[in-house]
Amino acid sequence: MALAHTEGREAVTALMAGASLEMSPREQTSIAAAAVFLAPGTEVFISAPPAVSHHDIVNAAIVLRRHGFEPVPHVAARSLPGFTQLNDLLARVSGEAGVRRALVIGGDLDTPSGPFRASLDILSLGLFEKYDFLRVGLAAYPEGHPRIASPVLDRALAVKLALLRQAGIAAEAVTQFTFDAEPLLTWLDALRESEPVLPVRVGLAGPASIATLARYAVRCGIGASINSLLRHRTSIARLVTEAGPEPVIRQLAATDWRARGVGGIHLFGFGGFERTARWLAAVTAGDFDLTRDDAGFTVK
Repeated sequence: MALAHTEGREAVTALMAGASLEMSPREQTSIAAAAVFLAPGTEVFISAPPAVSHHDIVNAAIVLRRHGFEPVPHVAARSLPGFTQLNDLLARVSGEAGVRRALVIGGDLDTPSGPFRASLDILSLGLFEKYDFLRVGLAAYPEGHPRIASPVLDRALAVKLALLRQAGIAAEAVTQFTFDAEPLLTWLDALRESEPVLPVRVGLAGPASIATLARYAVRCGIGASINSLLRHRTSIARLVTEAGPEPVIRQLAATDWRARGVGGIHLFGFGGFERTARWLAAVTAGDFDLTRDDAGFTVK
């Protein structure tokens, strides 16, 4: 059943309250501009693409903290040359930027740069406890992983959660982005059976061109929901049209998302940190109009 207009607006703003964003260390020049739009204390995740060093991540965390944000660095196992670099990364973001939250991932490299092949290799070293981290995010894949079978992912998640709980560190799942709420809701319902209290931060793609979104979707192994992105668009329109997460947000906001364990929304910017910040500020301020077909909303 479609929500009434007022109820629908309130549902969207409630879902988007406290949303986090993601930026690349290469976007440090956009941090000051983004601070104009976003509330102090907004969590900004710092990605760890293979071409950047851990020094770049540290520097981005320092600048984010200076502008009033809560930096959340990615710690990518396969991108780290060794224990020395991992220890230096965690020691410096903790000591120089006051970081207490991180997202631990395997990373995109097919061949690891050092001894770490998976996020579990990093979590088992006790460094997050040593440097007083309070929360660690773990990557989750509602539409599956392009190279790892779902049963393997499920077992690994259980082991990582057990390690964090033993260390007294709060955990959350941060999902890969999706273009359709249905596979996400199915995955959330299944997760509740094994992890009824694990909070989930739902990853969504921030506004970007269709070509950019499709490119990242293919790279990240996004499956069936990519059809929702491309549906009803010609091949030419796909290249020039910009799309945002409005349809998925509207779908999710109309459900009992809190009962399903959704603790917040996480926006992937794909190099458009400032643009995503501007878009998020408008949505959280209620500067949008719901579409009549219940398919999304239009930001003013």
